[in-house]
Amino acid sequence: MHSAPKIVVIGGGSGQPIILKGLKKCHVDLTAIVTVADDGGSSGALRNYLNMVPPGDVRNVLSVLANVDEEIIDVFQYRFNSDDDMLAGHALGNLILASIAEQDNSIFSAVNRLSKFFKVQGNVFPVADEPLILHAEFTDGTVLDGESAITAAGKKIKHVWVTPQFTLDEHRLPEAPSEVVNAILNADIVVLGPGSLFTSIMPNLMVPNVAEALLATRAKVVYVANIMTQKGETDGYSDADHVRAINEHVGERVVDAVIMNTAPVPDDYIDWKKWNEVSKQVISDPEHVRSAGAVPVVGNLLELRDDGAFHDGDKVAQLIMKIAEAKNID
Repeated sequence: MHSAPKIVVIGGGSGQPIILKGLKKCHVDLTAIVTVADDGGSSGALRNYLNMVPPGDVRNVLSVLANVDEEIIDVFQYRFNSDDDMLAGHALGNLILASIAEQDNSIFSAVNRLSKFFKVQGNVFPVADEPLILHAEFTDGTVLDGESAITAAGKKIKHVWVTPQFTLDEHRLPEAPSEVVNAILNADIVVLGPGSLFTSIMPNLMVPNVAEALLATRAKVVYVANIMTQKGETDGYSDADHVRAINEHVGERVVDAVIMNTAPVPDDYIDWKKWNEVSKQVISDPEHVRSAGAVPVVGNLLELRDDGAFHDGDKVAQLIMKIAEAKNID
């Protein structure tokens, strides 16, 4: 049997678990690197109350990669009702992560312990062992701090960056643990996305030693292009525009291939009130993807469910595996 390819998936939000769930079924050595810049919902409240890394995205990744009875995961993922006073809206798994992180004084250690409890397939690494603040400069020249505020602004973003939330040195840069850097350097494939470009993917890439590792690695860097644009943030963006934004933020061309959906999203299917952050289908532009220095890898990757448009994680995983097995992707 061939050795399992080492695949690292970088991201956050709801898109990353979909891809991880598909890759979990494949013969792979899997690592998930998860953003720690979220400041909304239960994660944001715990972050503010306990001065801890927001646990929500990490919790969802652990749940997907766990190899325990589904009943255990259902309990871990349980969210308290909105009328439960101080527990309202909190996911039980977030509270468990918070308690272990407080006990160990480290979210990285807490995730490692829970990974063993849940018999996680592969590795789950928060991109930093401290909460990060996401900052954005918009094209109108204004600046906002905080992922939730940036998303709510609904304005076109020019540039984002991250800083440590708690520091006495305003010049101190965030730093990923050595496990994160080594996973990227030793990978065969590094997958970016899918997910909100500026608020789920970029916060990871803006950690300086993560960007350096992406530029130094011999791995093929694959971007899974979003199916839908996000209001304000990426309105009118093609898949090539997403690639250019990633390359510009990292500082050099880093994306080698782009996995792109070819199936049209029916206009009358999406519940626009339920999925109020999305706007229109991302413009497919293989020619300009090539001009950005990346190879288009296309397929019908659309899954219509819950009145929304999502990636079919199994189909995306199959394309990632084909890239991993190929000697070249030109």
